[in-house]
Amino acid sequence: MQITTAAWMSRCSLVNPGNAIKSCRSGPRRKRLMMLMWIMLSGSLCLMVDGQMKIPPETVQQWAVTFGKEIAALSNKYSGAKLLQKKYKDVEGVVKMEEVNGEELVKKFAEEMEEMLGRKMKSVKRLAEAAEDADLGHEYNETLEFDYFNSLLINTVDEEGNPVPLGGEFLLEENEHFNKLPVSTQQSNIQVPTNVYNQDPDIVNGVYMSEALNDVFIDNFQKDPTLTWQYFGSSTGFFRLYPGIQWIPDENGVVTFDCRNRNWYIQAATSPKDVIIVVDVSGSMKGLRLTIAKHTINTILDTLGENDFVNIIAYSDYVRYVEPCFKGMLVQADLDNREHFKLLVDELQVKGEGKVKKAMKESFKVLNEAAALGQGSLCNQAIMLITDGAMEDFKDVFEEFNWPERRVRVFTYLIGREMTFAENVKWIACNNKGYYTHVSTLADVQENVMEYLHVLSRPMVINHDHDIIWTEAYMDSVLFNTQAQSLLLMTSVAMPVFSKKEETLSHGILLGVVGTDVALRELMKLAPRYKLGIHGYAFLITNNGYILSHPELRPLYREGKKLKPKPNYNSVDLSEVEWEDTEEKLRTAMVKGETGTLSLDVRSSVDKGRRVIFLKNDYFYTVINETPFSLGIVLSRGYGEYIFTGNVSVDEGLHDLITPDLTLADEWTYCEIDIDPAHRKLTQLQAVVKYLNGKEKDLRCDIKLLEQTLFDAVVTAPMEAYWTALMLNSSGMDDGIETAFLGTRSGLQRFLKYSGIEKRVGKSFLTSTDKENMFTLDHFPVWYRRAAEYPAGQFLYYMPRQDTRDICRDYEADYSATYSSEEVEHHVEEQAGRIVISSTAVTVTVGKKTTIAGAVGVQMTLELLESRFRAIAAQPNDTDCSSIEGVCPLRCDSFDIECYVIDNNGFVLISKQRNDAGRFFGETDGSVMTSLIQMGMFKRVSLFDYQAMCKINTHSVSSARPLLSSFYALASTFKWFISNLLLFLLEFNFCSFWHTEHFADAYAPKKKWNILQPCDTEYPSFIYEPSVKETNSIIKCGRCQK
Repeated sequence: MQITTAAWMSRCSLVNPGNAIKSCRSGPRRKRLMMLMWIMLSGSLCLMVDGQMKIPPETVQQWAVTFGKEIAALSNKYSGAKLLQKKYKDVEGVVKMEEVNGEELVKKFAEEMEEMLGRKMKSVKRLAEAAEDADLGHEYNETLEFDYFNSLLINTVDEEGNPVPLGGEFLLEENEHFNKLPVSTQQSNIQVPTNVYNQDPDIVNGVYMSEALNDVFIDNFQKDPTLTWQYFGSSTGFFRLYPGIQWIPDENGVVTFDCRNRNWYIQAATSPKDVIIVVDVSGSMKGLRLTIAKHTINTILDTLGENDFVNIIAYSDYVRYVEPCFKGMLVQADLDNREHFKLLVDELQVKGEGKVKKAMKESFKVLNEAAALGQGSLCNQAIMLITDGAMEDFKDVFEEFNWPERRVRVFTYLIGREMTFAENVKWIACNNKGYYTHVSTLADVQENVMEYLHVLSRPMVINHDHDIIWTEAYMDSVLFNTQAQSLLLMTSVAMPVFSKKEETLSHGILLGVVGTDVALRELMKLAPRYKLGIHGYAFLITNNGYILSHPELRPLYREGKKLKPKPNYNSVDLSEVEWEDTEEKLRTAMVKGETGTLSLDVRSSVDKGRRVIFLKNDYFYTVINETPFSLGIVLSRGYGEYIFTGNVSVDEGLHDLITPDLTLADEWTYCEIDIDPAHRKLTQLQAVVKYLNGKEKDLRCDIKLLEQTLFDAVVTAPMEAYWTALMLNSSGMDDGIETAFLGTRSGLQRFLKYSGIEKRVGKSFLTSTDKENMFTLDHFPVWYRRAAEYPAGQFLYYMPRQDTRDICRDYEADYSATYSSEEVEHHVEEQAGRIVISSTAVTVTVGKKTTIAGAVGVQMTLELLESRFRAIAAQPNDTDCSSIEGVCPLRCDSFDIECYVIDNNGFVLISKQRNDAGRFFGETDGSVMTSLIQMGMFKRVSLFDYQAMCKINTHSVSSARPLLSSFYALASTFKWFISNLLLFLLEFNFCSFWHTEHFADAYAPKKKWNILQPCDTEYPSFIYEPSVKETNSIIKCGRCQK
């Protein structure tokens, strides 16, 4: 083991006017000296000491060597690392090493994804054909009576115990495939929004006609058991969902979900569009009229998607853009910009006289310029005029800008009960291929706004353009507001349904939209983790550059005990996650649907963003045909370049697989358990065993992964006996050694708990809630990833994060995990245990090629390390001090000496003040940390987080970055504040006046009115520079020094 030592010596005293010497420290008034001892253990552990006088460097060196040897011996003994490395060394002669071809790999993954998504598209096409045929054979009946299953009313009885109308008995059973929700896979049922009459003749006729879809739903599910929700959204407002569920209203008993507002409906029903909303803010629009107008604007915004472009103009005596930064342009209607517009619309005030002519001229100019320059959607264009009347002569405006082609449709919304100017407003719409509606109450807004979609869809309907659309990533409120225990990101594939009746064919009647959801985690399973290496990963983006799936996408944040989607969770751009791609070469190529490669030097973080690692990543990307998506994979040099295989018999491997200490990564796909309903309750390990022993031969399994797993099971099998022998020798066990563990590249884990649950401090370590330390769909365990950064046999030591301020970061990153709010709270409580994790890598070498086979380690209590350190860092009273200059005997447990053990990222492991453990050392002693940085012992590395949530009290607008978030000004302020705060923490130290309580009070004062909003942050990480072995310094602070 490598030991590196540095000595830090200082004196801190203050001379008063009476020449008396006083200590300049808080607490008892005594003189204090401080010395830093720096001990590098396996390149990762540091030690500091604070004493009264000059401290001998040779004593520091002796402590360093002794402590290093002792904890290394502990780690080797209880982990069995040497034995495991020997077992892999023994099989090097029979293994084959293969180089990973990233270009072939990404193409293979893309083809498999194309095939999977193609099956979903076929299912949707069958639904569309069935719906159109059913409508063709259905004759509308104004007096039709039909008892259907209303999802809100099923299994509900009245006061006398009788089923309520449209209710009745509807059998529901929990289903693993549908997130354990109670569903009926035998039939669909109907959801109707509260503001739509559920027995309206249009609703009843549509429901009756669409009963024909039940058989198609079931048939689709049987042909493709990986299908999730299938549905038909009617243009009249009802929503047919398969499988049928019990719909849960909100806390007010209201069902606000309207399928016609969903992105999949809007995108399928219309083509991309450029929309300018023109709103009257003259004096006559005060009161309720302005409230209705604002609600109308927000409802229009809700009908737009990322393929649309928009702007909003307000007019009275003069014309102004609600966002001055967007003057004269169209901006993408992504979630960020829509929410930004809503905030600005809410601030609109009325004043002056309404002059619509100038506003219309400005709108036409913007739209015409966009069309001429090839900007915007390059498809439909529309102006939405919201007013309580139009008195001017505006015919010449249309003659100049829109007639005779009438390329821009104009939709008008007359606000309020006054009908004086109704004819004028109607004339504008009818003479510009638009639609006129009268909105007199807030309740009218929803239905009236939706009418424009039918108008814009007519050309598609008449031409029967059955375009299939795919949506961006989203979390469906259907699941989110009901009993679903997880928040799943998904995409939807949808298709419009048209009337084929001859008498209405020329009218262009849209019946609705059919679709199905695709869980993105299921799609990403087609790019298995074991093929990508320790730091490798796969990701998906849309043709707009937005992320569908990425291991660093964090769509959730925690508010209180609840997990919530971030406001901009589905409009995170690739450049905001792969931020090292400063020239956006990767993003540009993928948005264009190109196939290629790119290499980047990147700074990545582990352990919840606290620790930085430096990687050389090779990116491989290609388009997924028939979709607007592109796939990328990342292979990190030194980690994902090679993969090795070894052969063992099934019997031998199966014998070593069925042991109590072994688990497999349950989020990985060793065998497909979601095809046959009988397999859905199996774990991956159970499925593998049943397949190998011939009991379930029809299971589809990844043969290559099974070969690797069986090989690893055989090679690692002796570890169980080794660990068990140590545990049974109770007299030889050290108190505080709790768990031995190992993991291999195949997702196999073995572990043994040396102590019982009642004695363990790290109760949650390697449990189902401890996602950071388990193999997941997104990442290898953190102890595995960190061990890979150091040579095999060299142990790394660290303390898992205890600070709960950013505990959500874990859950945000692991969007595919099934965390409930209760599990988050439990995880926070369990992680409060003071534990230390020690791990090292295990390698395989064939010829000149070396790759990491796995990692092995031991989890121990912090108290064990503390006791070992205290015993070493204490010279006995009878020490021969004759040849030693300085304090002798020297003891870390002396009252006036402070000792710290810090890791290679500057976090405290051991301190007299137990609350210091886990904290950044700059908080504990900022002046010393600053000196370490200045002397080059630590290096500061900047990291960026473009998905952060910050406490923001007031709304502010940025004028510098118009197409992105509205919070950039605040983000910049936050960046400045954090950077300067950290420098302040590092540099400010009035002779060790720095204390935790001062920091805590100043860092985050709790204010009930603080709300979390998206922001961009820059934050530092620190890393030890191993070239600096030893250093001394004196720190001056005012009239004292240390």
